[in-house]
Amino acid sequence: MIRKLHKEDNEKVMAFLADEPSINLFLIGDIEAFGYDAEFQQLWAGFNDKGEMTAVLLKFYDAFIPYAKGEFDVNGFADIILSYGDAPALSGKAEIVDKFEGLEGLNLGKKQVTYFAECRKAVNIGAGAFNVKKAEIDDIDRIVDIRQTIVEFPTSSDARDMILKAMESNTGRTYYIEEDGKMSASASTTAENSMSAMIVGVCTRPEHRKKGLASAVMQKLVQDVLDEGKVLCLFYDNPKAGRIYKRLGFKDIGMWTMCNR
Repeated sequence: MIRKLHKEDNEKVMAFLADEPSINLFLIGDIEAFGYDAEFQQLWAGFNDKGEMTAVLLKFYDAFIPYAKGEFDVNGFADIILSYGDAPALSGKAEIVDKFEGLEGLNLGKKQVTYFAECRKAVNIGAGAFNVKKAEIDDIDRIVDIRQTIVEFPTSSDARDMILKAMESNTGRTYYIEEDGKMSASASTTAENSMSAMIVGVCTRPEHRKKGLASAVMQKLVQDVLDEGKVLCLFYDNPKAGRIYKRLGFKDIGMWTMCNR
């Protein structure tokens, strides 16, 4: 059985999602931020014959994220998704998203698979020789500026507003090192919630690379977030970058699939 979820279900939903706080970062964060009655957000759950929750489906604007433990009603979830159109943005744990591939009428579009890693305990965290600072709202333009120097980081027109909203809502933070009034390296979190946070935007200006700056920023960020009792996670598709994260205590916990037209 599948039914729509309401605020009265929140305790059971959060308990269901809490087993994998990193994988469920977006689900947990969106529920905490917007609840069950927002116009742009809806949630459903699947239940077995014993009335036990087996799966959850989140619709956030035009994007969907399914999560399940074991077998679930894939076709039932697919019918819900299809009721909003045949070309959804679908993302989630790779083995769950894979179950939707090839279903009649569902056009998932381009598929991107990345490694998904989490950190529950930091290692190799030293005092550090650099002065790492936490960014404030007045620093947002400088955050945008350093990201624009990185070819791999496409900067959207609403990047400034997104960083501002993250800071104001405490769902994101940025740490940085500066030289001559400019940020030389920075790293941020996004989708922070009561259980977990995702690291994004780890970067160093090209002229300041190979000095250990990004590692120093990451060490400070990782330690501060873990000290708050949260689990850290991140996506990566470059094994070389993955080795850097693993030195700090990150471990691969699976693959994450994003499908978008």
